[in-house]
Amino acid sequence: HLGFGLPYRHEPAGLLSVSSPQSNEPHALGMLRDQLSRRNRPLKLWPVHRIDRDTSGVLLFATSRDFREAVMERWKDAEKIYLAIVEGHPRPAAGTIDQPLRLDPEIYQMHVGPHPDAKRAVTHFATERSVGRRTLLRVELDTGRQHQIRAHLAWLGHPVVGDQRYGTAGSRMGLHAQRLSIIKPGTSKRLVFETPAPGDFLALLR
Repeated sequence: HLGFGLPYRHEPAGLLSVSSPQSNEPHALGMLRDQLSRRNRPLKLWPVHRIDRDTSGVLLFATSRDFREAVMERWKDAEKIYLAIVEGHPRPAAGTIDQPLRLDPEIYQMHVGPHPDAKRAVTHFATERSVGRRTLLRVELDTGRQHQIRAHLAWLGHPVVGDQRYGTAGSRMGLHAQRLSIIKPGTSKRLVFETPAPGDFLALLR
């Protein structure tokens, strides 16, 4: 918890970032709000950086709407680093995927490629290491579209391990939000939030 209005936490895979109208399950925003609230002074939180339910890693919230808006004004300067475990071995071992994305609301899935309704999406990837038939990638996002990493890597022919929507279901999805760096509102100072990959994520490489 940081004292200037930006609490953050590590989210394990399988935990919702925020509440869902379809579910009464616990969620990270509610858990963090309960931890930080004082007696008779409930704390409100606004999501700044959230991740898919089956992804682990860094979440970031703001303690005021104004603070959230101030962070988002500089969001283009944010650095978002993920680790992804994918099927196969990408060739070349590093590269950039510059393919627009369009959400199909009927199947809740992203389509990759040019379309009048598609939005620009850019994903950079680099191989960290390969074990057997799987590869650990370091992924950096220029944009932050929904399902961007999952859809782009599946389009590349190397879906994220355990991704039922874009690949094959498994024990957990091989995606971890490792590092988020933002500019602190009102300053030029860069703030870095980072969390190591959990054991169940790394186990997917074995």
